[in-house]
Amino acid sequence: MVRDLRAGRDAQAEAALALIAAAGADVILLMDVDWDHGGAGLSALRDRLRDLGAAYPHALALRPNSGTPSGHDLDGDGRAHGPRDALGYGWFTGDSGLALLSRYPLGEAKDHSATLWSDRSDAAGLLPEAAQDEIPLATTAQWRVPLRVGEAQLMLVTLAAGTPVFDGPEDRNGLRNRDELLQVTDLATDVPLPVVLGRANQDPARGEGHAEALRALLDHPALQDVAPSDGGNTATVRWERAGEMRVDYVLPARGLRVIDSGILRDDAAGPARLVWVDVALP
Repeated sequence: MVRDLRAGRDAQAEAALALIAAAGADVILLMDVDWDHGGAGLSALRDRLRDLGAAYPHALALRPNSGTPSGHDLDGDGRAHGPRDALGYGWFTGDSGLALLSRYPLGEAKDHSATLWSDRSDAAGLLPEAAQDEIPLATTAQWRVPLRVGEAQLMLVTLAAGTPVFDGPEDRNGLRNRDELLQVTDLATDVPLPVVLGRANQDPARGEGHAEALRALLDHPALQDVAPSDGGNTATVRWERAGEMRVDYVLPARGLRVIDSGILRDDAAGPARLVWVDVALP
């Protein structure tokens, strides 16, 4: 049984890697990539992509908040070492982090992952009092990364908001998701040619979450939402219970001309789909 499950995971991973290679993106942000101190996992991933014809000489994977122990009982179950007690949901340090791969050189990243939720919003008051000055806003990670392509410099702003569900009537997860989206909106302000990419964990038309926060991001005056689709279907994931939803986004700067966009899917690669936008530099 264990061998069969592992074989299934390996097949899904290979299908996902094949999909990534087929996309041929110059820059891509990958979700749910486990982080480790030596970078062995990211190195193996890049090696496999290179074998598939998609070489990415530049990469970034900083330690995420997900899975990092907080030392506090955040979910009130009497323990302080469960996945919901971590700085961001996760079973182990580095669980489900981010990886940014690029064919162009990346500038020095600004890591905003340590920004405290309490510095951003009064909603952090829903945390245990002892934890309010220690829990970050970012569930996974929050980066701003310069990217120079020729004479143009873009500013990549990662999007990795936590799920707005799986809480109670206090709406702690929903409010944290809201505040993460508002932070991304701020980070895309007053920078040259911002490009926001990643997962908002919210659909513009259905599901839970604070729609006003997502709308503020999608309507940002420096960004454009071209709503990539697969034959008119804008859903980026198909979850067993929630069904199809649009939760992943690539929002290029208004100063970039959009040539084309779309969504690639392969059910063998898992429920998530690959969102792409092709742009022309100014």
